[in-house]
Amino acid sequence: MQLADRLILDAPRRTADGYLAVRAKAARTGVYEYLAAEVGAPDTFKPTDVVKVYRDAAEVFAADAVRSFIGRPITNDHPREAVTASNWRDHARGTVMGAMRDGEYLAFDLVLMDAGTITAVTDGKRELSNGYQCTLDWTPGTAPDGTNYDARQVGIRGNHVAVVDRGRAGSECAIKDGERFALCDANPAALSAISMEKRMKTITLDGLPVNLGDEAAVEAAIAKLQDKAAQAATALTDANAKLATESGKVAALEAKLSDADAKLAPAAIDKLVADRAALVSQAKAVVADLDVAGKTDAEIRRAVVTAKLGDKCPTEDAAVAGAFAVLTADVKVSDGKPAVQNIGAPAAFKDAAAAERDAWQRANDHNAWRKA
Repeated sequence: MQLADRLILDAPRRTADGYLAVRAKAARTGVYEYLAAEVGAPDTFKPTDVVKVYRDAAEVFAADAVRSFIGRPITNDHPREAVTASNWRDHARGTVMGAMRDGEYLAFDLVLMDAGTITAVTDGKRELSNGYQCTLDWTPGTAPDGTNYDARQVGIRGNHVAVVDRGRAGSECAIKDGERFALCDANPAALSAISMEKRMKTITLDGLPVNLGDEAAVEAAIAKLQDKAAQAATALTDANAKLATESGKVAALEAKLSDADAKLAPAAIDKLVADRAALVSQAKAVVADLDVAGKTDAEIRRAVVTAKLGDKCPTEDAAVAGAFAVLTADVKVSDGKPAVQNIGAPAAFKDAAAAERDAWQRANDHNAWRKA
């Protein structure tokens, strides 16, 4: 367990080098009060319970405990980690030069060496918070003054002394170091209901109450909400993509429907009938016995070209259409009726052309009846 006690700076003095030297009384013996959540109390305590921790003279003034503070760094506010050799350069603003017993207090001789920190002190930042590690023995007992306690500090070892603003106390300046944490706790006076409410204030995130003093819980809750937001954004992107795809399909179907409607218009049907009749007339004018039933326009053209050219018939539809146009160049169709411009054509061919014209006439008569 790593803890911290608040001190008040005595009258400081300047050295010839501009450093600021001061002797400050540190932690004293007695029973201090903490919130259960601040000191990792057993599950038998609620997080908001006030637990009493005894700091007895044998531990506070133990030689090892006193010596452990000598040479420790002074920091400007508490760092968010224990001060070690790897981060000393980042946090150290001065040094604890001496530690000794002063009545019921442990007193320090401090020298501030950083100009910015010295300026902060001269401007009114005059409280200290003594950071240290200890072990809590959760065996309840009674202090010599008759005060009952829930736990006792043992194995006190100094880590740093922080210059802090007046009034910084409790979990507001907690620093974490693995499973250990330091608290800026100063006075043995009971914590007020207001301070406890501030320390243990909870908010509801994702339907669960989260203690704002529990950094890990807050980070986990926020991460969970961020993950849900990311999933929702991905789902929305996917939905928009699917909507765009479906919209494209709908647009294509609408285009096909519009094209079909255009083809089903009376004028379009009339043109299709006329074009088909003209094609059949041209084809039969060249190949009189051609069977056109069930054939497409392209198939009719290919049948005519194949009948005339045999195995020399082109394979491409465009070439077939061109050959068909050459073969039927002499066939003239007026009002859908073929007129064969071929002097000396056989009588049978003329009879076939006449029959075709009769068929065309009947088709036109039928079409006129439809329109009526």
